[in-house]
Amino acid sequence: MLTVNELTHLSEVDIETVERNELAHIEEVAIDPSLPAIKRMLAYLDQVKNPYCFLCGKTPVKICFSSEGDDLSGKVKTYFLGLKR
Repeated sequence: MLTVNELTHLSEVDIETVERNELAHIEEVAIDPSLPAIKRMLAYLDQVKNPYCFLCGKTPVKICFSSEGDDLSGKVKTYFLGLKR
């Protein structure tokens, strides 16, 4: 299990300079949906290595989280409402 310090360090990786061969291919990550949530999370972390940086196809992706603003469900809802217009 990753510590808070390790997660902080992983979140600070510069996506512009990270070695692409060190990043997991997100499309190769497979999680058994029948597992309990904690085991799914651990399986994800084990496979992806860095939950903040990964490859999607050939594109390096970095995600970050903010304590301010809409949560993900709010953003998704806004996105789909925009598509309806």
